[in-house]
Amino acid sequence: MGIIKAAKLAFDYLRYDEDGNVEATQRAVDGVDLDIQAGEFVAVLGHNGSGKSTFAKHINALLLPTEGTIWIDGIDTSKESELWKVRQKAGMVFQNPDNQIIGTVVEEDVGFGPENMGISTGDIWKRVDESLAKTGMTAYRHHSPNKLSGGQKQRAAIASAIASGRSVLVRMHTAGNGCPTLVKKLLSSGSVPLSETCLLYTSPSHETDSYLVC
Repeated sequence: MGIIKAAKLAFDYLRYDEDGNVEATQRAVDGVDLDIQAGEFVAVLGHNGSGKSTFAKHINALLLPTEGTIWIDGIDTSKESELWKVRQKAGMVFQNPDNQIIGTVVEEDVGFGPENMGISTGDIWKRVDESLAKTGMTAYRHHSPNKLSGGQKQRAAIASAIASGRSVLVRMHTAGNGCPTLVKKLLSSGSVPLSETCLLYTSPSHETDSYLVC
């Protein structure tokens, strides 16, 4: 079994009436079977509304399957008792990094994940230093995230995921934010340990060429 495995995975969005009764369902993901090995770089491509983001949110159990099963490093995400373990293994960088930035300075934001995981203070700062260096953000460690450019915010968000030591990095992508270039740099420099980390990247299908040349 790979680090991400899905079997007949399906998910329905539900619409409720004013009384809280289900009045309609919309299937967003239907019958997904896959097996991704640790260290693989996988691009999930498709048009808007094709279910890319819905599938990605299953990887760290933001959504749970309506049908079928998804395992992260052998852990069934539908088991509530295993939720913390799943989220320790899978980190997500959203399309809009503002949705996940909470610190008042960059280094504080990058260190938030490791602190929540109970890492010792010394190791937290070591991880912060290393992840900022790997993403080219060391010079901005004392800056306010709100004053960074869009690209710098993306780098800070990726640094946060790296610092948390996740085995899986799920990177949501929108057109024109330069992330294919950033990911290529991280891969070629060895900043992301391919022996341990799987990068899952979702992108509009017209950008396929950006990935084929990685």
